[in-house]
Amino acid sequence: MDHFAHLWLFFLMVLGIIILPGMDMAYVMASSLSGGRRSGLFAVAGVVAGGICHVVAGVLGLGLLLQLVPGVARVMLLAGSAYIAWIGWSLIRSTSVFGALPAVGTPSSWRTFRQAALTCLLNPKAYLFMLAIFPQFLRLEYGALWAQAVALGLIIALTQVGVYGALALAAGEARRWLADEPAAGTIAARAVGLMLMLGAAFTAWQGWGQL
Repeated sequence: MDHFAHLWLFFLMVLGIIILPGMDMAYVMASSLSGGRRSGLFAVAGVVAGGICHVVAGVLGLGLLLQLVPGVARVMLLAGSAYIAWIGWSLIRSTSVFGALPAVGTPSSWRTFRQAALTCLLNPKAYLFMLAIFPQFLRLEYGALWAQAVALGLIIALTQVGVYGALALAAGEARRWLADEPAAGTIAARAVGLMLMLGAAFTAWQGWGQL
């Protein structure tokens, strides 16, 4: 397999993982629906920053630590799931999430960025991916390992931007319509909140059995 085919295969694997609903996708969607496109895009930036940290951690061998001490991974899994469930509960309780929110109640862009990065960093499946799959794509015959790691990291980041960015823009557009339909907005907010809580519970249940 030549280097181009090697990178293409890695991209397909990353794309397959990113398009599956998970905590990162849920947070991006919730941010766009509650704060608009700007908030959603800052959430995407936070997820990308978290992904970069995953790459660095994978290169430094942190994934190996999580495998040797599974209790750490389980704590991260439960913390991340609880965080997403809390966001879902907040949406369920809200009655005006898609309307004009007062400035004091609107999360700052920096806060959205930090929370998105934290959500990504609390996802143990990403570390397991870095441990089980990422090292297989680092080959001595393709040159310096650091350069390969940078290339693979760029593929991950660009794929996240493409998938989550499109989701953020779509959810932002949907928010405009929901803001003009208070009743529909309340129903949608509660539906999204319930989806996040169910997704968090499923992620915790499935991940606990795999770790």
